[in-house]
Amino acid sequence: MQQAVFDPGEIPVVILCGGEGTRLREMSERMPKPLVDIGGTPILLHIMRIYARQGFNRFILCLGYRGIMIKEAFLEYDLRRRDLVLDMSEGRRSYVGEEDAADMDWRIVFAETGESAQTGSRIAQVAPYVNTDRFMVTYGDGVADIDLHAELAFHMRHGRIGTVAGVKPASQFGVMGVEGDDVTAFAEKPKSQSLINGGFFIFERAFLDYLSTDRGCILEREPLERLARDRQLKVFEHKGYWRCMDTFKDYRELNESFAAGVAPWLSVPGRKDAVP
Repeated sequence: MQQAVFDPGEIPVVILCGGEGTRLREMSERMPKPLVDIGGTPILLHIMRIYARQGFNRFILCLGYRGIMIKEAFLEYDLRRRDLVLDMSEGRRSYVGEEDAADMDWRIVFAETGESAQTGSRIAQVAPYVNTDRFMVTYGDGVADIDLHAELAFHMRHGRIGTVAGVKPASQFGVMGVEGDDVTAFAEKPKSQSLINGGFFIFERAFLDYLSTDRGCILEREPLERLARDRQLKVFEHKGYWRCMDTFKDYRELNESFAAGVAPWLSVPGRKDAVP
Protein backbone atom coordinates (compact mmCIF):
# COMPACT_ATOMS: atom_id res chain seq x y z
CA MET A 1 0.00 0.00 0.00
CA GLN A 2 1.42 3.39 -0.99
CA GLN A 3 1.89 5.90 1.84
CA ALA A 4 0.43 9.39 1.64
CA VAL A 5 2.89 12.17 0.89
CA PHE A 6 2.61 15.67 2.30
CA ASP A 7 4.25 18.91 1.31
CA PRO A 8 5.43 20.64 4.50
CA GLY A 9 5.12 23.96 2.69
CA GLU A 10 1.34 23.55 2.74
CA ILE A 11 1.12 23.37 6.55
CA PRO A 12 0.75 26.83 8.13
CA VAL A 13 2.89 27.66 11.16
CA VAL A 14 1.17 30.01 13.62
CA ILE A 15 3.63 31.92 15.81
CA LEU A 16 2.42 33.79 18.89
CA CYS A 17 4.11 37.20 18.73
CA GLY A 18 1.71 39.43 20.63
CA GLY A 19 2.63 39.38 24.33
CA GLU A 20 4.36 42.20 26.19
CA GLY A 21 7.21 40.07 27.56
CA THR A 22 6.90 41.59 31.02
CA ARG A 23 9.60 39.35 32.52
CA LEU A 24 12.03 40.66 29.89
CA ARG A 25 11.19 44.28 30.58
CA GLU A 26 14.81 45.42 30.11
CA MET A 27 14.43 44.67 26.39
CA SER A 28 10.69 44.54 25.71
CA GLU A 29 10.07 48.13 26.80
CA ARG A 30 11.73 49.13 23.52
CA MET A 31 10.49 46.36 21.22
CA PRO A 32 8.21 43.30 21.10
CA LYS A 33 9.89 40.25 22.58
CA PRO A 34 10.14 38.34 19.24
CA LEU A 35 12.48 41.08 17.98
CA VAL A 36 14.90 40.69 20.89
CA ASP A 37 18.05 39.35 19.30
CA ILE A 38 20.31 36.37 19.63
CA GLY A 39 23.66 37.17 18.04
CA GLY A 40 22.25 40.23 16.29
CA THR A 41 19.28 38.40 14.72
CA PRO A 42 15.75 38.59 16.21
CA ILE A 43 14.75 35.40 18.00
CA LEU A 44 11.67 35.33 15.74
CA LEU A 45 13.88 34.80 12.70
CA HIS A 46 15.78 32.04 14.50
CA ILE A 47 12.44 30.30 15.19
CA MET A 48 11.15 30.73 11.64
CA ARG A 49 14.38 29.26 10.27
CA ILE A 50 13.98 26.18 12.47
CA TYR A 51 10.77 25.54 10.53
CA ALA A 52 11.95 26.77 7.12
CA ARG A 53 15.07 24.58 7.09
CA GLN A 54 12.73 21.62 7.37
CA GLY A 55 10.44 22.81 4.58
CA PHE A 56 7.75 24.59 6.60
CA ASN A 57 7.77 28.06 5.08
CA ARG A 58 4.19 29.28 5.40
CA PHE A 59 3.84 31.49 8.46
CA ILE A 60 1.05 33.30 10.28
CA LEU A 61 2.36 35.78 12.85
CA CYS A 62 -0.12 36.72 15.58
CA LEU A 63 0.79 40.33 16.31
CA GLY A 64 -0.15 42.43 19.31
CA TYR A 65 2.18 44.54 21.44
CA ARG A 66 4.12 46.86 19.09
CA GLY A 67 3.25 44.62 16.17
CA ILE A 68 4.05 47.37 13.67
CA MET A 69 7.72 46.94 14.58
CA ILE A 70 7.62 43.31 13.45
CA LYS A 71 6.06 44.32 10.12
CA GLU A 72 8.71 47.00 9.67
CA ALA A 73 11.53 44.58 10.54
CA PHE A 74 10.59 42.39 7.56
CA LEU A 75 9.79 45.21 5.16
CA GLU A 76 13.16 46.82 5.94
CA TYR A 77 15.15 43.59 6.11
CA ASP A 78 17.43 44.35 3.14
CA LEU A 79 17.59 48.04 3.98
CA ARG A 80 19.03 47.30 7.42
CA ARG A 81 21.45 44.54 6.45
CA ARG A 82 22.83 45.28 2.98
CA ASP A 83 24.69 48.08 1.25
CA LEU A 84 22.34 50.44 -0.56
CA VAL A 85 22.86 52.25 -3.87
CA LEU A 86 20.36 55.07 -4.46
CA ASP A 87 19.98 56.62 -7.92
CA MET A 88 18.27 59.85 -6.96
CA SER A 89 17.82 61.03 -10.56
CA GLU A 90 15.57 58.04 -11.28
CA GLY A 91 14.35 57.37 -7.75
CA ARG A 92 15.69 53.83 -7.94
CA ARG A 93 17.42 51.88 -5.22
CA SER A 94 19.39 48.67 -5.40
CA TYR A 95 21.22 46.53 -2.89
CA VAL A 96 24.81 45.38 -3.05
CA GLY A 97 26.49 42.42 -1.44
CA GLU A 98 25.36 38.99 -0.35
CA GLU A 99 21.60 38.55 -0.32
CA ASP A 100 21.07 37.43 3.27
CA ALA A 101 17.42 36.62 2.59
CA ALA A 102 18.13 34.43 -0.48
CA ASP A 103 16.85 31.29 1.24
CA MET A 104 13.78 32.98 2.70
CA ASP A 105 11.17 31.74 0.22
CA TRP A 106 8.52 32.31 2.84
CA ARG A 107 4.90 33.43 2.72
CA ILE A 108 4.05 35.43 5.84
CA VAL A 109 0.68 36.68 7.08
CA PHE A 110 1.02 39.48 9.64
CA ALA A 111 -2.24 39.26 11.58
CA GLU A 112 -3.21 42.01 14.01
CA THR A 113 -4.80 40.12 16.92
CA GLY A 114 -4.96 42.91 19.52
CA GLU A 115 -2.62 44.09 22.25
CA SER A 116 -4.60 42.58 25.13
CA ALA A 117 -5.70 39.26 23.58
CA GLN A 118 -4.57 36.02 25.20
CA THR A 119 -2.89 33.17 23.34
CA GLY A 120 -6.01 31.12 22.57
CA SER A 121 -7.85 34.16 21.28
CA ARG A 122 -4.97 35.03 18.96
CA ILE A 123 -5.01 31.58 17.36
CA ALA A 124 -8.81 31.65 16.99
CA GLN A 125 -8.61 35.03 15.27
CA VAL A 126 -6.29 33.71 12.55
CA ALA A 127 -8.55 30.75 11.75
CA PRO A 128 -9.53 32.30 8.37
CA TYR A 129 -5.89 31.93 7.29
CA VAL A 130 -5.78 28.25 8.29
CA ASN A 131 -7.30 26.60 5.23
CA THR A 132 -5.70 23.19 5.77
CA ASP A 133 -6.50 19.99 7.65
CA ARG A 134 -3.72 20.60 10.18
CA PHE A 135 -1.51 23.40 11.36
CA MET A 136 1.40 24.08 13.68
CA VAL A 137 1.68 26.54 16.57
CA THR A 138 4.62 27.77 18.60
CA TYR A 139 5.69 30.64 20.81
CA GLY A 140 7.79 33.59 19.69
CA ASP A 141 10.46 33.09 22.34
CA GLY A 142 11.66 29.46 22.25
CA VAL A 143 14.37 27.71 20.21
CA ALA A 144 15.13 24.00 19.90
CA ASP A 145 16.92 21.50 17.67
CA ILE A 146 13.62 19.66 17.26
CA ASP A 147 13.02 17.32 14.32
CA LEU A 148 9.64 18.60 13.17
CA HIS A 149 9.21 15.78 10.65
CA ALA A 150 9.60 13.20 13.39
CA GLU A 151 7.01 15.05 15.45
CA LEU A 152 4.65 15.30 12.46
CA ALA A 153 5.01 11.57 11.74
CA PHE A 154 4.25 10.86 15.43
CA HIS A 155 1.20 13.13 15.30
CA MET A 156 -0.17 11.46 12.20
CA ARG A 157 0.35 7.96 13.62
CA HIS A 158 -1.60 8.54 16.82
CA GLY A 159 -4.58 10.12 15.06
CA ARG A 160 -5.57 12.54 17.83
CA ILE A 161 -6.35 16.23 17.53
CA GLY A 162 -3.22 17.64 19.10
CA THR A 163 0.46 17.04 19.83
CA VAL A 164 2.70 19.12 22.06
CA ALA A 165 6.47 18.90 22.34
CA GLY A 166 7.40 17.95 25.90
CA VAL A 167 10.81 18.99 27.21
CA LYS A 168 12.79 18.58 30.43
CA PRO A 169 14.53 21.90 31.11
CA ALA A 170 17.48 22.28 33.45
CA SER A 171 16.53 23.43 36.95
CA GLN A 172 17.72 26.91 37.87
CA PHE A 173 18.75 25.58 41.28
CA GLY A 174 21.11 22.89 42.51
CA VAL A 175 19.41 19.74 43.84
CA MET A 176 20.58 17.73 46.86
CA GLY A 177 19.98 14.15 47.84
CA VAL A 178 19.56 14.05 51.63
CA GLU A 179 19.39 11.26 54.23
CA GLY A 180 18.77 12.69 57.65
CA ASP A 181 21.09 15.67 57.75
CA ASP A 182 23.67 14.08 55.43
CA VAL A 183 23.95 15.29 51.84
CA THR A 184 24.36 12.10 49.81
CA ALA A 185 24.33 13.67 46.36
CA PHE A 186 24.60 17.12 44.81
CA ALA A 187 23.70 18.11 41.27
CA GLU A 188 24.13 21.64 39.94
CA LYS A 189 21.16 22.58 37.74
CA PRO A 190 20.07 19.03 36.83
CA LYS A 191 17.40 18.35 34.23
CA SER A 192 13.85 18.22 35.52
CA GLN A 193 12.28 14.78 35.76
CA SER A 194 8.93 16.14 34.57
CA LEU A 195 7.98 17.13 31.05
CA ILE A 196 6.81 20.70 30.52
CA ASN A 197 5.11 22.42 27.61
CA GLY A 198 7.86 23.23 25.10
CA GLY A 199 5.58 24.68 22.42
CA PHE A 200 6.03 23.31 18.87
CA PHE A 201 2.41 22.13 18.73
CA ILE A 202 0.70 20.30 15.88
CA PHE A 203 -3.10 20.45 15.68
CA GLU A 204 -5.81 19.10 13.46
CA ARG A 205 -8.24 21.74 12.27
CA ALA A 206 -10.82 20.41 14.76
CA PHE A 207 -8.83 22.11 17.53
CA LEU A 208 -10.17 25.47 16.38
CA ASP A 209 -13.53 24.41 17.88
CA TYR A 210 -11.88 24.39 21.31
CA LEU A 211 -10.89 28.06 20.98
CA SER A 212 -12.73 31.33 21.25
CA THR A 213 -12.00 34.75 19.80
CA ASP A 214 -12.87 36.20 23.21
CA ARG A 215 -9.69 38.04 24.18
CA GLY A 216 -9.54 36.22 27.53
CA CYS A 217 -9.19 32.77 25.93
CA ILE A 218 -5.85 31.34 27.12
CA LEU A 219 -4.51 28.45 25.03
CA GLU A 220 -2.84 26.77 28.01
CA ARG A 221 -5.97 26.85 30.18
CA GLU A 222 -9.43 25.69 29.11
CA PRO A 223 -8.66 24.72 25.47
CA LEU A 224 -5.67 22.47 26.20
CA GLU A 225 -7.14 21.28 29.51
CA ARG A 226 -10.33 20.19 27.72
CA LEU A 227 -8.34 18.62 24.89
CA ALA A 228 -6.43 16.59 27.49
CA ARG A 229 -9.65 15.57 29.27
CA ASP A 230 -11.01 14.39 25.93
CA ARG A 231 -7.85 12.26 25.51
CA GLN A 232 -7.10 14.12 22.28
CA LEU A 233 -3.66 15.50 23.23
CA LYS A 234 -0.44 13.50 22.92
CA VAL A 235 3.09 14.48 23.92
CA PHE A 236 6.13 14.16 21.67
CA GLU A 237 9.15 14.09 23.95
CA HIS A 238 11.98 16.20 22.60
CA LYS A 239 15.20 15.03 24.26
CA GLY A 240 17.52 17.50 22.57
CA TYR A 241 18.23 21.18 23.09
CA TRP A 242 15.44 23.56 24.11
CA ARG A 243 15.61 27.03 25.57
CA CYS A 244 13.07 29.78 26.17
CA MET A 245 13.97 33.48 26.34
CA ASP A 246 11.74 34.32 29.28
CA THR A 247 13.92 36.66 31.35
CA PHE A 248 16.91 38.95 30.91
CA LYS A 249 19.07 36.17 32.36
CA ASP A 250 17.86 33.87 29.55
CA TYR A 251 18.61 36.58 27.00
CA ARG A 252 22.15 36.98 28.32
CA GLU A 253 22.82 33.24 28.48
CA LEU A 254 21.46 32.60 24.96
CA ASN A 255 23.68 35.33 23.55
CA GLU A 256 26.72 34.12 25.46
CA SER A 257 26.07 30.60 24.18
CA PHE A 258 25.67 31.87 20.61
CA ALA A 259 28.90 33.89 20.86
CA ALA A 260 30.70 30.74 22.04
CA GLY A 261 29.45 28.84 18.98
CA VAL A 262 26.92 26.79 20.93
CA ALA A 263 23.61 27.20 19.11
CA PRO A 264 22.17 23.70 18.50
CA TRP A 265 18.96 25.03 16.96
CA LEU A 266 21.01 26.21 13.96
CA SER A 267 21.80 22.61 13.05
CA VAL A 268 18.26 21.20 12.88
CA PRO A 269 17.69 18.61 10.14
CA GLY A 270 17.67 20.00 6.61
CA ARG A 271 14.71 20.44 4.29
CA LYS A 272 12.50 17.45 3.62
CA ASP A 273 9.93 17.73 0.86
CA ALA A 274 7.63 14.95 1.95
CA VAL A 275 6.55 13.13 5.07
CA PRO A 276 5.15 9.60 4.98
